[in-house]
Amino acid sequence: MDSEVARDRALDAAEKLFYGRGIHSVGMDDIRSTSGLSLKRLYQLFPAKEQLVEAYLERRDVAWRQRLATHVDRCTDPRERILSVFDWLRLWFLEPDFRGCAWINSYGELGATSPRVLAQVRAHKQAFRAYVAGLVADAELPEPLGGQLCLLAEGAMVTAGIEGSAEPAVQAGLAAGLLLEAYR
Repeated sequence: MDSEVARDRALDAAEKLFYGRGIHSVGMDDIRSTSGLSLKRLYQLFPAKEQLVEAYLERRDVAWRQRLATHVDRCTDPRERILSVFDWLRLWFLEPDFRGCAWINSYGELGATSPRVLAQVRAHKQAFRAYVAGLVADAELPEPLGGQLCLLAEGAMVTAGIEGSAEPAVQAGLAAGLLLEAYR
Protein backbone atom coordinates (compact mmCIF):
# COMPACT_ATOMS: atom_id res chain seq x y z
CA MET A 1 0.00 0.00 0.00
CA ASP A 2 1.42 3.36 -0.95
CA SER A 3 1.97 6.14 1.57
CA GLU A 4 -0.92 8.32 0.37
CA VAL A 5 -3.47 5.52 0.75
CA ALA A 6 -2.07 4.57 4.16
CA ARG A 7 -2.11 8.20 5.26
CA ASP A 8 -5.73 8.58 4.15
CA ARG A 9 -6.71 5.44 6.06
CA ALA A 10 -4.98 6.71 9.19
CA LEU A 11 -6.65 10.11 8.87
CA ASP A 12 -10.07 8.55 8.22
CA ALA A 13 -9.69 6.54 11.42
CA ALA A 14 -8.39 9.55 13.33
CA GLU A 15 -11.30 11.71 12.22
CA LYS A 16 -13.87 9.11 13.16
CA LEU A 17 -12.32 8.41 16.55
CA PHE A 18 -10.99 11.82 17.60
CA TYR A 19 -14.18 13.62 16.60
CA GLY A 20 -16.45 10.90 17.97
CA ARG A 21 -14.73 10.13 21.27
CA GLY A 22 -12.22 12.90 21.92
CA ILE A 23 -8.48 12.98 21.45
CA HIS A 24 -7.40 11.93 24.94
CA SER A 25 -9.62 8.87 24.96
CA VAL A 26 -8.18 7.53 21.68
CA GLY A 27 -4.81 5.81 21.60
CA MET A 28 -2.65 5.01 18.62
CA ASP A 29 -3.67 1.36 19.04
CA ASP A 30 -7.30 2.44 18.46
CA ILE A 31 -6.21 4.22 15.27
CA ARG A 32 -4.31 1.09 14.24
CA SER A 33 -7.35 -1.14 14.76
CA THR A 34 -9.75 1.16 12.94
CA SER A 35 -7.41 1.93 10.04
CA GLY A 36 -6.17 -1.61 9.53
CA LEU A 37 -2.59 -0.33 9.46
CA SER A 38 0.19 -1.83 11.51
CA LEU A 39 1.39 0.21 14.45
CA LYS A 40 4.81 0.37 12.81
CA ARG A 41 3.31 1.82 9.61
CA LEU A 42 1.20 4.26 11.59
CA TYR A 43 4.26 5.59 13.43
CA GLN A 44 6.17 5.84 10.15
CA LEU A 45 3.45 8.15 8.87
CA PHE A 46 2.92 10.04 12.14
CA PRO A 47 5.83 9.68 14.57
CA ALA A 48 3.75 11.26 17.36
CA LYS A 49 0.04 11.37 18.13
CA GLU A 50 0.22 15.18 18.12
CA GLN A 51 1.25 15.08 14.44
CA LEU A 52 -1.74 12.89 13.65
CA VAL A 53 -4.06 15.30 15.47
CA GLU A 54 -2.53 18.20 13.56
CA ALA A 55 -3.02 16.43 10.21
CA TYR A 56 -6.59 15.46 11.13
CA LEU A 57 -7.49 19.07 11.94
CA GLU A 58 -5.78 20.37 8.81
CA ARG A 59 -7.63 17.94 6.54
CA ARG A 60 -10.96 18.50 8.30
CA ASP A 61 -10.50 22.27 7.91
CA VAL A 62 -10.27 21.99 4.12
CA ALA A 63 -13.38 19.79 3.91
CA TRP A 64 -15.39 21.88 6.40
CA ARG A 65 -14.69 25.17 4.67
CA GLN A 66 -15.40 23.65 1.25
CA ARG A 67 -18.77 22.33 2.41
CA LEU A 68 -19.66 25.74 3.83
CA ALA A 69 -18.60 27.58 0.66
CA THR A 70 -20.52 25.16 -1.57
CA HIS A 71 -23.68 25.82 0.44
CA VAL A 72 -23.22 29.61 0.50
CA ASP A 73 -22.41 29.71 -3.22
CA ARG A 74 -25.93 28.52 -3.99
CA CYS A 75 -27.13 32.03 -3.12
CA THR A 76 -26.47 35.05 -5.30
CA ASP A 77 -27.86 37.86 -3.13
CA PRO A 78 -25.00 39.13 -0.92
CA ARG A 79 -27.16 39.42 2.21
CA GLU A 80 -28.71 36.00 1.68
CA ARG A 81 -25.19 34.58 1.35
CA ILE A 82 -24.45 35.82 4.87
CA LEU A 83 -27.62 34.29 6.28
CA SER A 84 -26.95 31.02 4.45
CA VAL A 85 -23.92 30.52 6.73
CA PHE A 86 -26.36 30.03 9.59
CA ASP A 87 -28.57 27.77 7.49
CA TRP A 88 -25.51 25.63 6.76
CA LEU A 89 -24.66 25.51 10.46
CA ARG A 90 -28.20 24.27 11.15
CA LEU A 91 -27.80 21.49 8.59
CA TRP A 92 -24.40 20.56 10.03
CA PHE A 93 -25.80 20.47 13.57
CA LEU A 94 -28.52 18.06 12.37
CA GLU A 95 -25.99 15.50 11.12
CA PRO A 96 -26.23 12.29 13.17
CA ASP A 97 -22.54 12.31 14.12
CA PHE A 98 -22.38 16.02 15.03
CA ARG A 99 -20.36 16.45 18.20
CA GLY A 100 -19.59 20.15 18.20
CA CYS A 101 -16.75 22.03 16.59
CA ALA A 102 -13.67 19.82 16.15
CA TRP A 103 -11.36 22.81 16.65
CA ILE A 104 -13.05 24.03 19.81
CA ASN A 105 -13.07 20.46 21.13
CA SER A 106 -9.38 20.02 20.26
CA TYR A 107 -8.51 23.34 21.83
CA GLY A 108 -10.28 22.26 25.01
CA GLU A 109 -8.27 19.05 25.13
CA LEU A 110 -4.84 20.14 23.89
CA GLY A 111 -4.77 23.87 23.22
CA ALA A 112 -2.84 24.69 26.38
CA THR A 113 -0.19 22.03 25.86
CA SER A 114 0.22 21.59 22.11
CA PRO A 115 1.50 24.48 19.99
CA ARG A 116 0.73 22.43 16.86
CA VAL A 117 -2.91 21.95 17.78
CA LEU A 118 -3.22 25.56 18.90
CA ALA A 119 -1.84 26.70 15.53
CA GLN A 120 -4.38 24.56 13.65
CA VAL A 121 -7.26 25.87 15.78
CA ARG A 122 -6.22 29.48 15.29
CA ALA A 123 -5.71 29.00 11.55
CA HIS A 124 -9.17 27.47 11.16
CA LYS A 125 -10.89 30.18 13.17
CA GLN A 126 -8.98 32.92 11.31
CA ALA A 127 -9.97 31.41 7.96
CA PHE A 128 -13.62 31.32 9.04
CA ARG A 129 -13.45 34.97 10.18
CA ALA A 130 -11.84 35.96 6.88
CA TYR A 131 -14.54 34.10 4.95
CA VAL A 132 -17.34 35.84 6.83
CA ALA A 133 -15.54 39.19 6.49
CA GLY A 134 -15.47 38.60 2.72
CA LEU A 135 -19.21 37.97 2.69
CA VAL A 136 -19.76 41.18 4.67
CA ALA A 137 -17.54 43.15 2.27
CA ASP A 138 -19.39 41.69 -0.75
CA ALA A 139 -22.65 42.90 0.79
CA GLU A 140 -21.09 46.36 1.23
CA LEU A 141 -21.76 46.30 4.96
CA PRO A 142 -19.55 47.75 7.70
CA GLU A 143 -16.49 45.72 8.63
CA PRO A 144 -17.37 45.26 12.35
CA LEU A 145 -20.37 43.16 11.31
CA GLY A 146 -18.04 40.31 10.33
CA GLY A 147 -16.75 39.88 13.87
CA GLN A 148 -20.25 40.11 15.30
CA LEU A 149 -21.52 37.43 12.93
CA CYS A 150 -18.59 35.18 13.78
CA LEU A 151 -19.35 35.47 17.48
CA LEU A 152 -22.93 34.43 16.77
CA ALA A 153 -21.75 31.46 14.69
CA GLU A 154 -19.12 30.36 17.23
CA GLY A 155 -21.61 30.63 20.07
CA ALA A 156 -24.08 28.54 18.09
CA MET A 157 -21.39 25.88 17.50
CA VAL A 158 -20.57 25.61 21.19
CA THR A 159 -24.19 25.60 22.30
CA ALA A 160 -25.27 23.08 19.66
CA GLY A 161 -22.44 20.76 20.65
CA ILE A 162 -23.52 20.88 24.29
CA GLU A 163 -27.27 20.72 23.71
CA GLY A 164 -27.25 18.32 20.79
CA SER A 165 -29.69 20.58 18.98
CA ALA A 166 -29.81 22.61 15.77
CA GLU A 167 -31.85 25.34 17.47
CA PRO A 168 -28.77 27.47 18.28
CA ALA A 169 -28.16 27.93 14.54
CA VAL A 170 -31.76 29.03 14.06
CA GLN A 171 -31.49 31.54 16.91
CA ALA A 172 -28.10 32.81 15.71
CA GLY A 173 -29.49 33.15 12.19
CA LEU A 174 -32.40 35.23 13.47
CA ALA A 175 -29.97 37.45 15.39
CA ALA A 176 -27.81 37.76 12.25
CA GLY A 177 -30.89 38.88 10.32
CA LEU A 178 -31.56 41.55 12.93
CA LEU A 179 -27.97 42.75 12.68
CA LEU A 180 -28.24 42.96 8.90
CA GLU A 181 -31.41 45.01 9.23
CA ALA A 182 -29.78 47.30 11.79
CA TYR A 183 -26.91 47.99 9.38
CA ARG A 184 -29.26 48.61 6.45
